Parts: sequence; structure tokens; C-alpha cells
Amino acid sequence: MTEIAATERAAPNVMDTTPENQAATFRNQDQVWPVRAIRRGDRVRALPPHTRSLADLTYRLGDLTLSVGDYMARRRTAGLLILKGGEIALERYGMGNGPESLWTGFGTATSVTGTLAGAALHDGAIGSLDDPCDLYLPQLSGSAYEGVTIRNLLRMCSGVAWREDDDGDARSDAGRLGRAMARRRPGVVLDLLCRPPRAHPQGTVFNYSTGESCVLAAVIAAATGRPLADYLAMRVWGPGGMEADGHWQLESEDGLEPGGFGISARLRDLGRFGLLMLEDDEAADGRRVAPRGWRDLAGRPDSEATAYGRLSPGNAGGYGYCWWATPPAPGVHDGVFAAIGGFGQLIYLNPGEQVVAVLQSAWRKPADIAASAETVTLLRAAVRALRRDAPA
Repeated sequence: MTEIAATERAAPNVMDTTPENQAATFRNQDQVWPVRAIRRGDRVRALPPHTRSLADLTYRLGDLTLSVGDYMARRRTAGLLILKGGEIALERYGMGNGPESLWTGFGTATSVTGTLAGAALHDGAIGSLDDPCDLYLPQLSGSAYEGVTIRNLLRMCSGVAWREDDDGDARSDAGRLGRAMARRRPGVVLDLLCRPPRAHPQGTVFNYSTGESCVLAAVIAAATGRPLADYLAMRVWGPGGMEADGHWQLESEDGLEPGGFGISARLRDLGRFGLLMLEDDEAADGRRVAPRGWRDLAGRPDSEATAYGRLSPGNAGGYGYCWWATPPAPGVHDGVFAAIGGFGQLIYLNPGEQVVAVLQSAWRKPADIAASAETVTLLRAAVRALRRDAPA
């Protein structure tokens, strides 16, 4: 724990902070929740400096020419890391963060959980993605999740009713999940998730659900016989060469990790996770984390329900296996997919350009259209500047 973290206090509710204590809250979730450590391994993957620095990067926004410093101030950025070919082109901190700070990733945990499903498949703990989830977790028998395949959990296409956003009426299922977790009772998450009814046949409708990620996490833990944080340490944190322990929030003391949120980690280690995924889940020592080809399977839609332009009105994107996918088009963003979390958390993967970018932010609301658009503009400028034919 850093000296700053040792003296600051987190707000009790990560969703209800003041501008002044938001960063302290995002840094110190272990003050508020029981957590399980995600242990680093013996080897640290080096992240050397890239030959081309983005320290002086600028981008255009309307009539304005803005710098990286401008972006970080405008968008309350706690950490910004851009890697090209596994080398650091840009690393900046703000909001009181530094290289040793842990920061909670909100929904980016969903993409980590999806990667662990690939690891469990590769290990043989999961026999097939088309196995029903209740084969591994009998507690789901009799619920709307009975018979739902692991593949459709990864796609967010279970067909189980779930309302993610409260739309101002405080009646969302995600809100119910948060209130249930506040009881700190073992098993409370799965008890809640066994209650919703079926809304659609599985595989036919995409519906983003934090609850779905929690079901997937519980299935993986049951299949592997390990707590999710321990499995993450063994299959990702160690092989990925992470430099520090992270931690995963628990529903209760020694309880389950919620698969859709709750991972706190250093900025560079999230970059290393992005590199592991970018390199098709093959660690530097040659160990495979997930089946060959998992990156492209996870980073692209593979069903009509998750296809580009089908997720929601006005959304051109698609959804892979717990990753958000950008529609294919010529240009610097072709083939991009990303892990996205509330309040401006991002792990951006661009296989064609060999670029990984990580953002840790403290936006004042979970989703901000203007901030998201500005982030895309910044990343496009960064990718262009890192091309070999770009002027030095």
C-alpha cells in the first residue's frame, strides 16, 4: 500500500462518491470489501521504452488541438498506458496515482472472467463451451439458467431477464445485486441470480448483464475447483509476468468473486494482461493460457445476436466472448476489441497495429458519451503516430 493509500479513506459505496474522494475510493476497495489476493508469479515481464515516445502527442477535437495532459485533466485520468509491440510509448499518472497504485476496474473484470473460461477450456476443466452451466453448478438447476450453455454466457445471450441500468428509478437488477452484496452473506449472489425469469430463448438476444458474468465466474470456480482469484493468479498473473499482486473483491469473507467487477490492479499489469491476450494467450515462456485462436474467437462476434450493429439501436459495435468489438473497417481501428468498465476504465487491443492501451479514470458518471468519443480520438492519434511511416 502506498503512503497516500495508507492515509486516505474510501467511500462506503463506489457508485456514490464526491469528486474529492472518488479517486481514494477507486484506489482502496480493500478498505470497504473483503478481497482475495491475485498473487504474482516469480518472473516479471519487462516493458522497455519504445523508440518513439508519445509524450508530445496531440489530437484534434473540433477546433481545438489538445495534448495528453489536456486529455487527462479533462477526463479525470488516473493512469494512461500505451504499448506498441510490448514496449511503452506512453505512461502517465494523475488523480494521485503512481506506478504502484491499485485501481478498481469495474466491468473490465468481465473480460478477465471470459479469458479464464478459455483457460478452463484449455485445461480440460470445462469439457465444451456448449456444455450447460448447470452441469458444473447444480445450484442453477430449476432456475432460468438451467440448460444455458457456457458459450451463451460468454456472449451475454442467456435469455435470462436482467436490467443493467436503473434509468433513474433505482429498480435495476444491477442495483439489486449491489444491495444483496452489501449483506456480506456467503452465497447471496447466486441466490439472487437463481430468481430472474426467462425473457427470451437462449442465443437469440444480446443483453449485457453483470449477473451473467457472476454466473460465469461461479461456473469456472466450480469447474476448476479453485477460487477465481487463485485461478487467475495461476493461469494469467503468473504466466503474464505481472509485477505486483492485485486483489479481487468478494461477496463475503472467503466468498465468491463477482465475475463482472471487483478486480484491482496496477496500470502496467493490466497492460501485461492486454499483451497476453494480444499474443493469442501464449505467455513469453511458451505456455498457452487458452486454446490457440482464442483471441480472435473472443474478440469478434460469432452469432447473429452479437453481430456488428445488432447489440442496440445506434450501436455499430459487436460483442465477442466478454469483449466489445469494433466493426471491421479500413483504418487504424480495424479489428479492435476492448474491455470496458464504468467511470472510464478501458483495456484496448489493436492486433493489426500491435497496440495495447489501458485507461484508469474517475469519470463522474458510469457512462459518458463525450468522454468516450474523446478517448477514441486520442487513441486514433496515438496509433497513427506509432506507425512506422509516421513522421518522427
